[in-house]
Amino acid sequence: MNIVCLDLEGVLVPEIWIEFSKASGVPELKRTTRDEPDYDKLMKYRIAILKEHGLGLKQIQETIAKIDPMPGAREFLDSLRELTQVIILSDTFTQFADPLMKKLGRPTIFCNTLIASDDGEITGYKLRVEKSKLTTVRALQAIGFETIAAGDSYNDLGMIQASKAGFLFKSTEQIKKGHPELPAYETYDELLEAIKKAL
Repeated sequence: MNIVCLDLEGVLVPEIWIEFSKASGVPELKRTTRDEPDYDKLMKYRIAILKEHGLGLKQIQETIAKIDPMPGAREFLDSLRELTQVIILSDTFTQFADPLMKKLGRPTIFCNTLIASDDGEITGYKLRVEKSKLTTVRALQAIGFETIAAGDSYNDLGMIQASKAGFLFKSTEQIKKGHPELPAYETYDELLEAIKKAL
């Protein structure tokens, strides 16, 4: 039995931190997993910048409320879910994901959790599991699923490479150059066709 594992940000919705960087006028928050392979280093950097500027969960959630899925993302996901099971594996947080999941038709998402004080200051984060995307794909394989994966960032490479078929989607030139063995697509139609062939 097949199951498709998709990244969320950069694949189905815009990068939350980039959108918040624009909304808050803090350019340092533009940094994402496309730029920084070390997730812990990236999150500590983000938390320090938020603290420095007095920004917290409330302001980020206000930005997320205005984010819409990428054009065609909902239709792509609906078409995919008619063919097979789909799980979104994301390094985002439960406190960020809910309004986006609503706009995408409530697909299943596995993600992390932020640690925040009562006044909304973000003080840390809790990973669901170490190397969550790769670990989840391996766990799904261990219970009899064949996985197909797609993502755009460094933190997606593990799940893409461990799957029976894996694709880069809307990725950076640097990541594509570093991994010429991985098929890379730019449109949902191309990705859907590639997944259909792999099923």
